[in-house]
Amino acid sequence: MMNNKAILIVLLIVCSSFSKGNTTNSFYISNRSPLVKAPFVELPLGSIKPAGWLLTMLEIQRDGLTGNLDSVYASVCGPRNGWLGGDGDGWERGPYWLDGLVPLAYILNDQYLKDKAQKWIEWSLNNQQKDGYFGPIPFSEKPEHETGIQKDKRRDWWPKMVMLKVLKQYYLATGDERVLTLMDNYFKYMLKNLPETPLGHWSFWGERRGADNLAIVYWLYNITGESYLLELGELIHEQTHKWEDLLGNGAFTCNNPPIDRHCVNIAQGIKAPAVWYQQNKDMELLNALKHGLIDIQQSFGYINGMYGADEALHSNDPVQGIEFCSVVELMYSLETILPISGEVFYADYLEKLAFNTLPAQHTDDFMYRQYFQQTNQAQVTDQRHNFYNDDDARQCFGVLTGYPCCTCNMHQGWPKFVQNLFYATPENGVAALVYGPAKVSLKVGKGVDLELTEKTTYPFNDTVIFDFKLSARAEFGFHLRIPAWCDSAVISINGEPFSSPKANRIVEIHRKWNDGDIVELLLPMNLKTSQWYERTVGIERGPLVYALRVEEEWRKVDKSHLERYIYEHPFWEVYPISPWNYGILESSVNNMEFKVLISDELADMPWNLDNAPVTLYTKGMRIPEWTMYNHSAGIPPRSPYRTVEKQPIVELQLVPYGCTTLRISQFPTCR
Repeated sequence: MMNNKAILIVLLIVCSSFSKGNTTNSFYISNRSPLVKAPFVELPLGSIKPAGWLLTMLEIQRDGLTGNLDSVYASVCGPRNGWLGGDGDGWERGPYWLDGLVPLAYILNDQYLKDKAQKWIEWSLNNQQKDGYFGPIPFSEKPEHETGIQKDKRRDWWPKMVMLKVLKQYYLATGDERVLTLMDNYFKYMLKNLPETPLGHWSFWGERRGADNLAIVYWLYNITGESYLLELGELIHEQTHKWEDLLGNGAFTCNNPPIDRHCVNIAQGIKAPAVWYQQNKDMELLNALKHGLIDIQQSFGYINGMYGADEALHSNDPVQGIEFCSVVELMYSLETILPISGEVFYADYLEKLAFNTLPAQHTDDFMYRQYFQQTNQAQVTDQRHNFYNDDDARQCFGVLTGYPCCTCNMHQGWPKFVQNLFYATPENGVAALVYGPAKVSLKVGKGVDLELTEKTTYPFNDTVIFDFKLSARAEFGFHLRIPAWCDSAVISINGEPFSSPKANRIVEIHRKWNDGDIVELLLPMNLKTSQWYERTVGIERGPLVYALRVEEEWRKVDKSHLERYIYEHPFWEVYPISPWNYGILESSVNNMEFKVLISDELADMPWNLDNAPVTLYTKGMRIPEWTMYNHSAGIPPRSPYRTVEKQPIVELQLVPYGCTTLRISQFPTCR
């Protein structure tokens, strides 16, 4: 330990203890009374800059669909869109795109992308109605040509919720006070009109997703302090689907038949108890949320952190579909919950999605995506699968295949993950709760400028180094998350051992910091196995899930002759050119017989088979009886399985789930 213990205080904090006191951050928007004190505080958009592989992911988005959707999908995201004053789509898809485009533009400080977004933002800011309504103006005509959304639904509350998120991010990047004026007028409009036209009046989406609206109401209250916003908050909660009741009463433990809820509504509704908790202050709301998430994982969940819902809740069979919208929306919900609750559980969960399901569902160039991905994915084809909702090449990698909602909504995943790498604290400190190569600039202590650089190849390696650059010596707390999966973490300061904290904690190092200080966090990644559907086995190392390496053949399909907008672009099928139907030896699982090989160099784009940074080697055998069913891998054989004819034992290669397109990630065991 260091000798100057008198000035170094380590607090291992159980996160619920953050509720003490009424301190608010001196420099950044914090919860004001009577809202509960949140343990962590959002930073301005653009203050966190990614580096390394994480920067590459955002640059790929810039050059891919995120930066070019207005030309690639011009029929909806082009100049005729209702959110630009046109006669085209006036519902969710334009705002969905902006919800990823705006943070991407300001994180990368890319003027070209900013200019694209600004046209949409200016239209909303300059075309608000006298009564406070904003957004596309309804037409008297009937249905739109391609979306099936009635034009009278232009007044639907739901797409406004997405645009409110966009405008909040724009304000956090620019400080443009016109945003506050628009929101103030619109929220007064809501308070007046919700009693007669509630959130579910035009569509049930608004009623299911009201927490997204409520979160922005509280954000504006924290800036203006207008008391009517708390009244509006109560009204919005009253009209929002009572997710806390479902999550808290075990409703999601029923899977025969499963509870009838839509996958994206679940992903967005999850945040509702935490958002409402800020005003209600009942800790049972947070308890219900956590128990409900655990129930969903146990009844419908997969090793990758998602759940079977294609689109309604289906089952935990690892070939059921996972919609891309539900991945990025669950990530956003976790990013909303984390600073309110301060619990390690949500940061761990967020990393599992970001480092596994997210990179697996889009192509390396971010030009194509799957509407549905599978946890065990033996092939990707334009055929009918055992999904709840399966038409229009929903499993294939396309621009518009399946529903185009995911084409517009997938863009928020990586930028918002970057935006949540760091937080301020109410006591003018700084927190790093999810990890990745990046740099943050903020004010700490009594107004000292801090530039904190995070140097790491996490999640592929176990070392995270923080380099402090300060304009002056300053006293403040630096908060670090110790994941639940890490039971042997080590913290060093300036090369000296400092602490060996327990797992599942947030550590605060409170001291007087000097320019040039270095904190090193070592998070040894031990292998872990877990059991899932039909006693299949999942393998994890740190935040990464590992899957069988299956060699791929990509085949382009052109159905433009069908003259349907879904097929206006070619799409891709993927076929295996190496066997997929392997089980892992029961003895290898029981004895943890896995060899780990980590590459000496990390590619700029690590999320593919060619560049997989880590490989696990273990023993297994083929199971010939395990065959395809409905164009997917069949139900995994019971474990441990004895093949009808003895098969040779072979060496299996497992790579990070996010590096795969075809995969087995929940394995039967065999003898």
